[in-house]
Amino acid sequence: MTRAPAPARDAAAEPATGSVRRYRHGPGFWAGRVLLYALLALFLVPVLFPVYYMFVGAVMEPRELSTFPARLLPTGITTDSIRGALDAVPLMRMYGNSVVMAGIITACQLATSALAAYAFVFLRFRFSAIVFALFLSTLMVPQEATFIPNYLTLTGWGLGDSYAGLVLPFLAYAFGTFLLRQSFKQFPRELFDAARIDGMGHLRFLWTILIPLNKPALTAVGMYVFITSWNMYFWPLIITRTTEMQTLQIGLNSLRVGEAANPGLLLAGAALSVIPTLALVVLGQRFIVRGLTAGAVK
Repeated sequence: MTRAPAPARDAAAEPATGSVRRYRHGPGFWAGRVLLYALLALFLVPVLFPVYYMFVGAVMEPRELSTFPARLLPTGITTDSIRGALDAVPLMRMYGNSVVMAGIITACQLATSALAAYAFVFLRFRFSAIVFALFLSTLMVPQEATFIPNYLTLTGWGLGDSYAGLVLPFLAYAFGTFLLRQSFKQFPRELFDAARIDGMGHLRFLWTILIPLNKPALTAVGMYVFITSWNMYFWPLIITRTTEMQTLQIGLNSLRVGEAANPGLLLAGAALSVIPTLALVVLGQRFIVRGLTAGAVK
């Protein structure tokens, strides 16, 4: 009995093996995409407008800032407000104090957080879960509640109005340890055991293997700590007494004296202060997202 031949298949109807199927989106898809982007841009305006006006107002003429309605574009660019802010208070000295304070706190918190996270993940010791729970419970204590005992302790040691007094209470923090612990837990335990069998010590394993593989999490923690330290105001205000040791945020508050006469001084000082943190966010945005989501998905 002769079998009927199978109907021929159209080669153009089915893609070849290994080829990628291409989907063509209709007009409705692109209309929805345009509407979505327009809606997101609308929500973005109130977020970016203060930043935009801060930089624009810093280079405007002082008389243009008092006009109504407010000008969105300067008729001319001037640096009078910037020079006036630098002359009103020693902002550059305060700028340097903020850089030193934020840099030391960031470096020390990265070191202490990495060591503590390594201990919680790779070192086996009794009551580790209880110790970690107690460690995280320190996040529930407001920092303002610790300022008075820290102030009395450091001034009693003679460390008031110094870099040591600015940074000592913030050399370790549980939040960074928690984020790095979540990132370190993704590392296979078998590879750690193999490295230990080969004779690799704890510090060498942490420095040569674990830290390079967790750069996104470390970068996210470092950026968070730096921005938080850079914007700190209350602690530097109470621990410092002289202008030479005060930080940039205190200097910006000092510019409020001339706010009624020249608001451009405030805008110029704010623009100068936001440049480092804004650059960090722009350059390390992808590390922030990857670091904060470390350990969230198996």
